Amino acid sequence: MKILGIETSCDETAAAVVEETGNRTRPWAIRSSVIASQAPIHREWGGVVPELASRQHIRDICGVVERAMSDASVAWPDLDALAVTEGPGLVGSLLVGISFAKSAAAAASLPLVPVHHLAGHIESLVLHNGELPLPAVVLVVSGGHTSLYVVRQAGSYELVGRTRDDAAGEAYDKVAKLLGLGYPGGPVVDKLARSGHDRAITLPATRLTHADRNAPHLKGDLDFSFSGLKTAVLRHVTERKQAGHTLSAADIADICATFQRVVVGTLIDRTFDAARRFQAASIGIAGGVSANSRLREELRARGEAREVPTFVPSLALSTDNAAMIAAAGLRRFRAGVVAPPDLNAHAALPLA
Repeated sequence: MKILGIETSCDETAAAVVEETGNRTRPWAIRSSVIASQAPIHREWGGVVPELASRQHIRDICGVVERAMSDASVAWPDLDALAVTEGPGLVGSLLVGISFAKSAAAAASLPLVPVHHLAGHIESLVLHNGELPLPAVVLVVSGGHTSLYVVRQAGSYELVGRTRDDAAGEAYDKVAKLLGLGYPGGPVVDKLARSGHDRAITLPATRLTHADRNAPHLKGDLDFSFSGLKTAVLRHVTERKQAGHTLSAADIADICATFQRVVVGTLIDRTFDAARRFQAASIGIAGGVSANSRLREELRARGEAREVPTFVPSLALSTDNAAMIAAAGLRRFRAGVVAPPDLNAHAALPLA
């Protein structure tokens, strides 16, 4: 079975063809994956501008889909279904993908499968690594999301922790903007952090509740908060400037390293707390921030120390892409899920 996936939830126009392998442990293979990035367009604005994003999706989507099908050497009659991101995301961007997918599915007489964007990120772990040992705890961390899920059975996702304010990737972008590093902020902060001293300045931890492991579990104790950390960086930079100090390249590297240490430590701690609580047989981290070098290193090291297998997607599957949407679509289609004729975009769609 072959499926075409379409992803337009934010500022990446993506299409991919994924097929089933017949192997239960590694169920899917990527035939093609094409992404048209809008990063150069939004960089001059310091972040994604929704109206510009939706307009660019309209310009790009036909060519991206045609390229994905050409790369996969398939025509419309060769496909068995079409999958599209239903939400969450920017509503204008989502509508471009959904409108195209509904029209294409109707014209080609193909079933259409609605996919949750975060389910796609979770299934990117399976797409790259094969089926995870279950139950699994999966952290989805990106510019718009920081959420912890327990996957007790394939295709079932239970939310057990979330950010109360900024997502981790959003905090990276805001700190990068504060330091004049441009957009997107994650990759450049990660790069500069490698040459910095990660305890050069004092930044607060981000725990919402006291870490008393012997106490009964408190509601929300697996949640995240990064707004205070972002504010602490702002305060540090402001105080330095008011004192007449200009931030040197070394100062900026130290700030990046310290900020990254706190963020990564928080993400890893919460994820392993959840794994212990839910007796996870494996741990996964997916989403754009999963490409972060320190996060990958600490995940591997902590997993080896705790003797828990850990998984991340490939770098190509970490950021928004349509291959993960196609894979999640195959999972849902096999479960009998198809979209109704009135499928619409849902900017704040929950993952149930």
